[in-house]
Amino acid sequence: MSQGSTGVGTHYRRYATGNALTLLAGLVSFPLLTRALDNTQYGMFGYYGAWLLMAVAVGKFGAQHAIQRFYPHDGDETRQRAFSTNLFYLPVALALVVWAVLVVAMLLVDVLAGVRQSAMFWLVVAMAPLAIFSSLVDTVQKVTERSQLVMHVRVSSRWIELALMLGAVFLIQASAVAAYWGRLLTSILFVGFYLHWARRHLGFSRGAVDTAETRAALLFGLPMAASEIISVTLVSLDRWMLKSITGEFALVGVYSIGSSLAMQVSLFMNASVFEAFLPVANRVYTTEGEAALRDLKARVLVPMTYAAAGIALLFGCFGSDLILVASGADKAGSGPVFALLAMICVLQPVLLLAGYGLLLEKRSKAVLGLTFITLLANAVLNWLWIPRFGVMGAAWATVCSSALLGIAHCICVKRSLLKLPDARCLLTALLAVLVAGGVAWALWGLQAGWSRLLLGGGATGLAYLAVLLGLDGRVRDLAGSAAVAHVVRRIKGVVAH
Repeated sequence: MSQGSTGVGTHYRRYATGNALTLLAGLVSFPLLTRALDNTQYGMFGYYGAWLLMAVAVGKFGAQHAIQRFYPHDGDETRQRAFSTNLFYLPVALALVVWAVLVVAMLLVDVLAGVRQSAMFWLVVAMAPLAIFSSLVDTVQKVTERSQLVMHVRVSSRWIELALMLGAVFLIQASAVAAYWGRLLTSILFVGFYLHWARRHLGFSRGAVDTAETRAALLFGLPMAASEIISVTLVSLDRWMLKSITGEFALVGVYSIGSSLAMQVSLFMNASVFEAFLPVANRVYTTEGEAALRDLKARVLVPMTYAAAGIALLFGCFGSDLILVASGADKAGSGPVFALLAMICVLQPVLLLAGYGLLLEKRSKAVLGLTFITLLANAVLNWLWIPRFGVMGAAWATVCSSALLGIAHCICVKRSLLKLPDARCLLTALLAVLVAGGVAWALWGLQAGWSRLLLGGGATGLAYLAVLLGLDGRVRDLAGSAAVAHVVRRIKGVVAH
């Protein structure tokens, strides 16, 4: 069922293109939703969204990690049927049973206590099993290197969700509840597609049922499931603590506007790279060894480091102008939050990729420990800084804890798997940042908003790129290769038609 040994470059181009289109949907919805919803409603939107992420992380029980690690790449039909039965269908069944028991328990508690949960709460409950199933099918598609299918589904689902959410908000009610109804309808629609795909590609056999294999796989994934739960908590804790400490959804909204746009940046920088890198890295490590993995990292880190440094500079200088343009003057308070979080969102993946290898060493408990330590640091910093600095205290807590996690991975991974960006790359990026930063400073007097964003950002970006092209021949080679590949694709397209 695997699609073969497609290179990491091909996967990256597909994921990057798809994630760019997904990011575009986010950029379309972001200004519309932030202008249609006030800070309180947007705060509810982000707050309950964080709880949905938590429900999905818990409900998968780590099955996605077992799928990634134990998928039989040898093509043996018997092993693949056993895999889909025990590592896909049985975990899905377990998740549905647990969900049903919890729903019944929550209904009983409501009846006995005489309370009534909000509509937002029940919408999140309804979406949780749909999201769990979709996520596990998506994992199978990624581990079999079906990057083209994954991105087609991801892009189409995101744009349909956008249309349904905006339609509900503008035509029915300008509220978080209406937006979540649009999300629920999208989930139902695409679960139908995933069911059809699973029936065709993931066979189930009663004779292949082996609960011991399922238990062993889930035990393998359990530390990573705990790590994912902690990671979701790490992403969501700032919102929860802002609400708990201040008691105001409006402040959660100010923070959520900045952080949600920063997460769109993370989707493009982080997801595109790692979704392309991880399947190839696992295959290379298994078949060719540690040296080949370090060579793969070295090839990826050069363009990744340059891109991360340049984009971080642009967001740090002009992120507030982007929020001002996208969401209006009444949401300007979210600008500094976005600028700060966007910088760490693009820089942290460089450290995580350089230090990738703990899972290859089967040190999932180490990953869990590092993530838990990061969570504790984030919680302490939020507790100290939110009362004093408000939303910016939460933002700085996220920056510090995210940097700690990336550095910790590089420290703890085996030396033979660690591959940092080379000195030439780091020094060239630093010089380019200094030169381009000087250009940004010289143009800082431009009017805030469109003028500074377009003129200042454009000049700063060109200055950064010019330094890279002038000092590193590898960048020139990459640019030339990309241009040639583009021309070849255009020629093939013309010939095909």
